[in-house]
Parts: sequence; C-alpha cells; structure tokens
Amino acid sequence: MATTLEPPSKPRLFAELRAFPEYIRYGAEKRSLRQLPAGDGHPVMVFPGLAANDRLTAPLRRSIAALGYPVTGWELGRNLGLRRGVLDAMLARLRGWHDQHGRKVSLIGWSLGGLYARELAKMEPERVRQVITLGTPSVGDLRANNAWRLYEALNDHKVDAVPIDSALHECPPVPITSIYSPDEGIVPPGAAMIPEGGQRENIAVDGSHIGLPWNPDVIRLVLDRLALPEGGWRAYRG
Repeated sequence: MATTLEPPSKPRLFAELRAFPEYIRYGAEKRSLRQLPAGDGHPVMVFPGLAANDRLTAPLRRSIAALGYPVTGWELGRNLGLRRGVLDAMLARLRGWHDQHGRKVSLIGWSLGGLYARELAKMEPERVRQVITLGTPSVGDLRANNAWRLYEALNDHKVDAVPIDSALHECPPVPITSIYSPDEGIVPPGAAMIPEGGQRENIAVDGSHIGLPWNPDVIRLVLDRLALPEGGWRAYRG
C-alpha cells in the first residue's frame, strides 16, 4: 500500500508531555471505568510499545482486570524491537494463554506492540478473538514517524526489513480496531489508519501517543470492544 506520509511536527512531538496530565486524569477517572459493562471474561494479552515494558501498560491492564477479564502483559521485559527469538517467545505466550483458558484471546498492542499483535493474529488466527491497536504504524513508509531512528539504533535490521514473513500492512483475518490520535507526536494518523470494511475499523481519540495506555477515553473504547460477544463483532457506534 503506497502512502506518502510525514512524521508529526516538532511542536506535536514536544506536546507529548501531555501524557503526564493524562495520567493524572486516569487516576481521577479509574473508578468510573470499573462501572462500564463487562463482557464474558475471555482472556486478554497486552503488548507494550518500543522501549516500554509491562509497567507502562499496567493502567490499561488494571482496568481490564477490574471487569473480570484474565489479562496479562507480554512478560518479555523491555520491548527493544523484533530481535532474534522475540517472535517465537510471543507466539509461545499466546499459545499458553489460550490453552490455559481454553478460549480465544483478544490481543491489544500499543504502537510497535500493535504490529506484534497483528502478526500473531496472522500466524494463529484460530487462537485470536480480535486485535486492538493503539497508535500503531501500520501503513505507508515505516520511517514516517518519530520512532524509527530509535528502533534502528536498537536493532541489527532496518524498520522496512523486519524479520517476519508477511507484509506488515496486511491486516489479520480477525476483527481489528485501530485506535489513534490525529494530533499525537509520534505516529501520523494516516499511518495508523487501516483500510475499513468488513471487520476493520478506525477510531480517533484526543491525546498523546505516550499516554495511550492510560488515556481514559482509550480505555473506555478498549473495554467497549472487549465486551462484544464472540462472533458478534460490530463497528463502534459511539
């Protein structure tokens, strides 16, 4: 999919400092998040973004767990990129979580973690209920963002030559929701938006890229998607 995109501007990058007041807002609203409708308690797995770890996705996971879902992080330490053995380790985690609960798993990925979730869903669609990505660069030039230099500095391959067999822009054969912020400072909205139709949708929110895992608006959307009945997926209606 050929798409010409540009990284967010420097003012938008500096505006990522909004993540701190967004965390304060999460603290003020987390109790109300527990009052949202619960789903059927199926298993959930959450993947962190580049250079992040499970600690940074804890607010999102706590909100998911509060509604009765068994939820886990990726439990592979800091996400430094798709290094040797990482994909196999994630696949083993998915298989184990699925087998432990005997049900399909919803995969949630923040930024780079969303690409992991998409790839796992392509590899094992029979184990995946749906994919929800948060600010994930999925289409166009993978250098059209403000994170690619860090990724290449941490790895022995380029962002457009990651060691996987499928095309990154291809969506998995499961329901997928892309949640993105039009004014964030890391990934331009056009790069995070997927082709809509069928069981694919894009939902815009206000906020920073860094704060996506604790943005209350994002968490509400995630919980709404998780509450959908298995086999009864529908696009978000607002």
